[in-house]
Amino acid sequence: MKPRIQFNEILYPEFQTTNTLSIKMKDKADVNDGTAQPPSDPLLQWSKWQLLDSILPTGGFAHSFGLEAGMQSRIVSNPEDLQTHVIHVLENTASLLLPFVYTATSSPDLDTWQQLDAVLDATLTNEVTRKASVSQGSALMRVSASVFLEIPALKTMRSAALSGRNVWFHHAPVFGVVCGLVGLDAETAQRAYLFVTMRDVISAATRLNLVGPLGAAVLQHQVAVVGEEVLRKWKNRGVDEVCQTSPVLDTVQGCHSYLFSRLFCS
Repeated sequence: MKPRIQFNEILYPEFQTTNTLSIKMKDKADVNDGTAQPPSDPLLQWSKWQLLDSILPTGGFAHSFGLEAGMQSRIVSNPEDLQTHVIHVLENTASLLLPFVYTATSSPDLDTWQQLDAVLDATLTNEVTRKASVSQGSALMRVSASVFLEIPALKTMRSAALSGRNVWFHHAPVFGVVCGLVGLDAETAQRAYLFVTMRDVISAATRLNLVGPLGAAVLQHQVAVVGEEVLRKWKNRGVDEVCQTSPVLDTVQGCHSYLFSRLFCS
C-alpha cells in the first residue's frame, strides 16, 4: 500500500520515493561570553536533549494548534486531513515564527530578546494564538531558569524582564534564547522548534482520538520529510520577512474560545 503522503507529493515531489530523513547536528553555537559553558562540554548535550523532552513542563501539550477547532468545524475529520493540517501548521510556523527563533538563537541577549518579544506581540493579531504563545513562553523561561542553573544568564534575564514588565515572554523568542545559551546552533534550533510543534500537534490528535499511538508515530516519521523541506525553505530569515501562509488555519484557531466544549486551551 502506498504511504499516505499525497499532500507531500503535490508540494514536494522530490520526496515521493523516500521516507527517511538525514539530520546533521552541529555543536558550535553563538553564545554570550561568560553566560554558558563552552559548546564542546558534553554536559550541554544533556541540556539540549532535555530541552526537547516531552516531560519538560512547558505547557505545550495543553494546546492543539487549532486542531480541536478544526475537528469541530469538520475541516479535519480523518487521518488524511490530519496530515494536511500538520503540514499547514509546520509551514505557517516556519514562515511566521522561525525568524524570531533564528534571531534570538544568534544573539541570545536581553536587549535582542526584548525587541523580538515586542515585535512578535504586535504581529500576533489572533488573541488565542497570542495567549498560547505567552503561556508557553512564560513556562519555558521559568522552567529553564530553574533547571539550567549552570547558565545564570537565564535567571538574570527572567528577573530583569519581570522587574521591567516590558516583556510578554512569547514562546518563539524565548525558545531561541534558551537554545542559544545551551549551545544549539541557529539551524538546529529552528529544526528543533518545528519538531516540537509537530510533536505537540500529533500528540493532541492522539488525545482527540483522531489517530492511535502507532499511527501517530508513523505520521510523525512521514511528515518529518516535509518538515525538513519546510525548514530549508524558511530558515535563516530576519523578522522583517515574517508572514502567514495559512490564513484559514489562523482563523480556525481564533475560533477556539467559542467552542461549546473543549479539551485544549488553543
